[in-house]
Amino acid sequence: MSPLLVLRVHSDLRLGLGHVARALALSEAWRALGGTPLLAISGDDRARKVGAGIHPLTGEALGIECVDLGLSSGAVLPEAIKARAAVVLLDQWDHTQAMIESLRPLKVAVMEDDGDAHEGADLLFQPFLEGLAWPATPLRNEGGRKVKPCETRRGGCRVLRGAPYVVVSPAAVKARPKREPLQPLAVHRLLVTFGGTDGPGLAQRAFDILAELLRTGAWSGTCTLLAPNGIQGAPVPGLRVEPSLPDLTGRISSYDAIWCAAGVTLAEAVCLGVPAAAWAQNERQGAMISDLAQAGGCFSLGVGPEADPRGVREALLHWLGPEGQDTRQEQTRDGMVLLDGLGAHRIAQELWALAGH
Repeated sequence: MSPLLVLRVHSDLRLGLGHVARALALSEAWRALGGTPLLAISGDDRARKVGAGIHPLTGEALGIECVDLGLSSGAVLPEAIKARAAVVLLDQWDHTQAMIESLRPLKVAVMEDDGDAHEGADLLFQPFLEGLAWPATPLRNEGGRKVKPCETRRGGCRVLRGAPYVVVSPAAVKARPKREPLQPLAVHRLLVTFGGTDGPGLAQRAFDILAELLRTGAWSGTCTLLAPNGIQGAPVPGLRVEPSLPDLTGRISSYDAIWCAAGVTLAEAVCLGVPAAAWAQNERQGAMISDLAQAGGCFSLGVGPEADPRGVREALLHWLGPEGQDTRQEQTRDGMVLLDGLGAHRIAQELWALAGH
């Protein structure tokens, strides 16, 4: 019988749609192993669409069984679904012991947790929060099993850390170059996007910075800015504003560089070898971007909502121009090594083993 994986996510203006995108990528990896996925979602109006099996941006059918759990992130999974499930992956940032206990007696895995709630779960994936780069050796012996440095335990929970567990969409894996691309001397075409919701309003701040660079001639490229909530300000030649782009993943490689937030799009850009500058939406994302930047994966512009526009403008101008060439080449090389695109596959295999298959 095909084991059922329940992907429990939450989506609102604060969290955006990144958790949904990650769940859809994991559902394909689970299907490839012979399992059946189910997406159980709570949250705002966009969560209602997902719960009805509709993609919130494109309006297309998601092709996965979906269950709408209502508004609350603490909504309990219905007993009828628990009775069918083999394992649950809880992916919504604000995890609590009560959430995990409500899912028992099922096996429970958690995605990203900087508290201690995960200690009551069976498995935790920490792709960003405890560092990206972990050495392959030395191995240690734990109960007769060889354990890599990326693995540890807390309470009864097994923890897997680092870049091998970063999830990107299957489309990014298919589009991944077979060799390292040669980057242009300067960035002529820039894509700017901060997610399908952009709760912190980063698109407006980016528009103001880019508009000045273009008006003054400090940068002479062209930019496509995705702003789902619209933009206030007069049109600027060379700066095109769109609410969204269909097939965003497939279009990333057509740009010389991308400026984005710390979500699935950033991971996909790194996987594809497209240089990325990143603006965090909050302090937690700021730490994630800092680790990624130290590992050569991106160029950190700090925490967007509180960043000094003048400092960001100067840093961005340096990165976009010929002087930033060395930095972009390092990102292309190191970023592609860092993210091989197999994170969803590795997570699905671990969940498969946790379910006893």
